[in-house]
Amino acid sequence: MTTLPDRPNTALLIIDVQNGVVAGTPNRDGVIANINTLLTQARTAGVPVIWVQHSDDELKEGSENWKYVPELVRHDTEALVHKNYPDSFEDTELESVLAEHKVGRLFVTGAQTDICIRSTLHGAIVRGYDATLVADAHTTEDLSQYGAPAPEQVIAHTNLYWKWHSAPGRQGGTMETAEVTF
Repeated sequence: MTTLPDRPNTALLIIDVQNGVVAGTPNRDGVIANINTLLTQARTAGVPVIWVQHSDDELKEGSENWKYVPELVRHDTEALVHKNYPDSFEDTELESVLAEHKVGRLFVTGAQTDICIRSTLHGAIVRGYDATLVADAHTTEDLSQYGAPAPEQVIAHTNLYWKWHSAPGRQGGTMETAEVTF
């Protein structure tokens, strides 16, 4: 249902599953296992896998915190998009990578739920993409000391409101890993 013309394909986005981002997050290992399941399915189906990697003052490029978790291994043929802002589209090559693969529909996974995941979901919808959040394949750190809800509540709330998200000619939505087919 995407509003992007001639974009019939789907891609899997894996956002910021970096050592310094997911350390100590709830259900870290389960989320990574679900992403690995999706990764295997996408590769088997020939679906483009797009890796997104954040850099900032706390995630210095090349540092151990900046690196992707060792449980997830990117193939050299899979695109790697570097970013400095929460929205994976903002000031990156993501749009051109997706256009090259004729992608109009995204399955979104990764971290952090309340920052980069939400920003990218909204960025996708406003740019014309259908964007499905994989409900059990994203996580976030505990920011309750700053007034945020507990991470499990942030994850549940994001899944709840994105489940019915839509815009003219575009569709949001959520699915569990077991429901995703490429």
